[in-house]
Amino acid sequence: MLTLTLKPHEERRVRAGHLWIYSNEIETDAQFRTIAPGSLCRVVDSRGKPLGIGYVNPHTVLAVRLLSSDARATIDLAWFERRLHAALALRERLYAQPYYRLVHGESDGLPGVVVDRYGGILVVQVTTAGMERLKPLLIDALRSTLRPDGIVLRGDGAMRALEGLPADDEILGVVPETVEVVEDGLRLRVDLREGQKTGFFFDQRDNRSRLQRYVRGARVLDVFSYVGAWALHALRYGAASAACIDASASALDAARGNAALNGHTLETIHGDALDALKSLRAAERRFDVVIVDPPALIKRRKDYEAGLAHYAALHRAALHVLAPDGILVACSCSYHLDADALQRVLLRESRQVGRRLQILEQGGQGPDHPVHPAIPETRYLKAFYCRAWKG
Repeated sequence: MLTLTLKPHEERRVRAGHLWIYSNEIETDAQFRTIAPGSLCRVVDSRGKPLGIGYVNPHTVLAVRLLSSDARATIDLAWFERRLHAALALRERLYAQPYYRLVHGESDGLPGVVVDRYGGILVVQVTTAGMERLKPLLIDALRSTLRPDGIVLRGDGAMRALEGLPADDEILGVVPETVEVVEDGLRLRVDLREGQKTGFFFDQRDNRSRLQRYVRGARVLDVFSYVGAWALHALRYGAASAACIDASASALDAARGNAALNGHTLETIHGDALDALKSLRAAERRFDVVIVDPPALIKRRKDYEAGLAHYAALHRAALHVLAPDGILVACSCSYHLDADALQRVLLRESRQVGRRLQILEQGGQGPDHPVHPAIPETRYLKAFYCRAWKG
């Protein structure tokens, strides 16, 4: 196994618990670029003291992800099984039913891996060249630990492209066209092969449950609704009506099907979110609760200003259709937009439309998406429950 040496003083972040090493922190030579992407490596500091074992991609800025702080560790089937058993023990403590994120990358000691569990089906995203080379061990460990009926390997995503990996999907075992998720008593059918991300967004579970105290008898609008999870939670908690906006016709079909599955009806509005909100305003439609839960609008630091403007426009449009004394649920899954910046957007846009804003509750990702305390990037989801009133 090759050994990589860090430049002087570049080990501080790693010794503090971080798992990432950037290419400019490593002593490199002409041979560095010839290393096969995904190769295992030992990492030492400038004095030769071991820091751990990981995998390297010499063609990316984030060059090494550490798997273990023990430089003598053997990355084999037993190692993967230990990591998976630890991840599973947490989720079984948290949830009575097997619908959750089982592996959340670095936070579960498995950088480059996401695994979502849908009962007997697992959806796996491998995003790095190092974990791609280790994928056979990962799959064997998943099979021995959970005995799944089927595994979906989702090969989409920008990260795989950056790592030089193909966008290939693969089905192992038996995987139905759709599966059913059970969340807070709701039954939701999702498509694991063609749906967004892994098929469902488990990270908003706790934030959706917070709707209960705000929606009884309310008219609710769910913007970027996907399969209707927010709207259906609202109806379950006593909302008078719920409408969904989404640009995907198939997502709205799924939302209507999920409503019927749970004995509810939904209004669905197909189109771009901003355009739909402007049309609702022109029609003088008003809603007592508006939920804005867009995809990540700032995926890279260079997209910050454009993404910030998009967040501002969305929340301004949402406030225009929010009834007096209404509740705005404002969400962002963009790591590069921190909670303080989102709060400033909400304050500015509420003043623009002549509303006073009160922040009632704040939420983040659920505990099946744990935060690694040394890696700020693992804390990404923000949710603000706000009262917007005139006075």
